[in-house]
Amino acid sequence: MRSWIGFFVLVLTLGAARAEVRTEEVTYSDGQVTMKGYLAYDDAIRGKRPGVLVVHEWWGLNDYARSRARRLAAMGYTALAVDMYGDGRTAAHPKEAGAFAGEVRRNLPLARSRFEAALRVLRQHPTVAAEDVAALGYCFGGSVVLEMARQGLDLDAVVSYHGSLQLSTPAEPGRVKARVAVFTGEADPMIPPTQVEAFRQEMQRAGVDLILVSYPGVTHSFTNPEADRLAAQFGLPLAYDRKADEDSWARTSDLLRQVFGR
Repeated sequence: MRSWIGFFVLVLTLGAARAEVRTEEVTYSDGQVTMKGYLAYDDAIRGKRPGVLVVHEWWGLNDYARSRARRLAAMGYTALAVDMYGDGRTAAHPKEAGAFAGEVRRNLPLARSRFEAALRVLRQHPTVAAEDVAALGYCFGGSVVLEMARQGLDLDAVVSYHGSLQLSTPAEPGRVKARVAVFTGEADPMIPPTQVEAFRQEMQRAGVDLILVSYPGVTHSFTNPEADRLAAQFGLPLAYDRKADEDSWARTSDLLRQVFGR
């Protein structure tokens, strides 16, 4: 009897040891453009689970966006870090990043097309419950996910971290399907308090279920541990803030649990 108990314990232990976050480089297309995303999920979870898109900062789909996808996978979601620039391009300099981001920002149909191409890939993945999808975005990506919410895409939740709030088309009443969360820095010169207040009023007029948190003394890119290095290298108004990063992630986790019930 004891030998059988020991055997079952060993099997369970080995099974737990083999369980891990799996990652895949995912190639898909938007028209004639090849897109290169990054997908992560926990192979220990049986059945389908909610999916989350992660939209990168203006630097492109780099290691930071990938790390957020892995973190979501460890929480029980399938996450796809999106390529918004095509061919997996990343920028090494702010001028290059600005050019890449500007190309997408100035062309809303292009932004939507690339976002929806990634959304289709995520929904079609065998681990994903296609009707349960959220989107998170950082900096440039934050503005993208908010624009997708304004456009009325079928998303359950949208979360923006230090993303621009002054976008092209104001939200119309009844059009935004997603619950929206915005985390911004009160000292961020790129997103001044007047822009934050205008956004709050816009969401209120549109009847959007909104969480809006502005962190005192916090500036741009506060969730990215690389922000201090980038600020020193390029003279940008960036700074990592551990407390704001951890608080915004905890609030995001709570929101996703409320939305998806897990």
